[in-house]
Amino acid sequence: MRLDGIPLWDGTEFRGPVELSWEPDRIGGVRPATQRYDDLCVLPGLVDTHVHLIGHAGEGPPPDFATWPLVTTRDEQVLHGVAHAQRAMRHGVTTLRDLAGDEAQIALRRAFDAGVLPGPRVQVHGVVGMTAGHNDLFVPPAIPQRKPTADGPDECRKLVRTWARAGMDGIKLTTSGGVLSIGDKNGWRNYTREEIRAVVDEAHALGMLVASHAHSEDGIRVAVEEHVDSIEHGTLLSRDLAEVLAARRTPVAPTLLINEAIAEGRVPVTAESMAKAAELVATRNVLLTEAARLGVRFVLGTDANGHHVQFGDQLAEVVHMTEILGMSASEALRAATSDAADSIGMPVGRIAPGLGADFIVLRGRPWERIADLALANIVAVVSRGRLVAGRLP
Repeated sequence: MRLDGIPLWDGTEFRGPVELSWEPDRIGGVRPATQRYDDLCVLPGLVDTHVHLIGHAGEGPPPDFATWPLVTTRDEQVLHGVAHAQRAMRHGVTTLRDLAGDEAQIALRRAFDAGVLPGPRVQVHGVVGMTAGHNDLFVPPAIPQRKPTADGPDECRKLVRTWARAGMDGIKLTTSGGVLSIGDKNGWRNYTREEIRAVVDEAHALGMLVASHAHSEDGIRVAVEEHVDSIEHGTLLSRDLAEVLAARRTPVAPTLLINEAIAEGRVPVTAESMAKAAELVATRNVLLTEAARLGVRFVLGTDANGHHVQFGDQLAEVVHMTEILGMSASEALRAATSDAADSIGMPVGRIAPGLGADFIVLRGRPWERIADLALANIVAVVSRGRLVAGRLP
């Protein structure tokens, strides 16, 4: 397959018009073009480093976030996850990392990788969280069916090993409370330092990255001091921690849109969740803008789940990163492509020979005008070397 004459932004820089060739799932050549079509461009497929595939994917207003998983069979939930993944792919998001997965998301990943169903590239992280911690508090107290928890360093190590045995790509660790969890507080401590150290040590020993959910300054601090591989949310990031993260090049996924939507009540949430999100957002922008100025490595991470952020909203999140974090258009695009891919160890996010053939054909110049990164401007999406949306010029 070949495109000729369309200007290329390759994941790091503008290359001008090129002749781009590919075969299934592999970029072949990138050479100077023999013709030129200035109204279009090619850029890599986006990489969202923080999603939750299992959530309501149907039409109309989403059902209650807390009860939907409890009244929907697991088989049906998997189909919703497939729909979310394919919707993201058709909207130009060709790599997704699910940060609260189990065997269901692993099954999706394997089916997509084997070509059983068309789908994006998927990574899956299993959660290690404590009893009465953020991940545990998504289930109302009267419900006996609960997600796995671990208490004490030995149990933490065992759950990491259990997830490794299941085929997980990594571990998600909770080091603070959260917004949508029931009866939770953002500032609550999740885990002792010894438990956190055990999780990170065991995951790294098994070759798995550790992503830490952390809103509070204390939650971010202990995660940073114990050398997790990424910070998820990082909402109350202090200056001294931002300097450490910038020096280490540790990625931070700021999940901007979801917290604003919850804080403003634009999505169905409880009054408790609204209040918690509003408290965070009130101070977030100043802190994260300063962190970006200090050089913190922000990457695309939306927390998309089908209830509060839709799959396809990733493009709007990238635009919002320029508005809230003060990033330039090209910096935000790198954060959503090459830098995001590098942060999770995926051979995509750039258009270069030998890498995965994931790219978008788009109207406009989003590395100069980030507003051009819009769903209405997508002409075609190629995922794993195959056309999955639109028509190639």
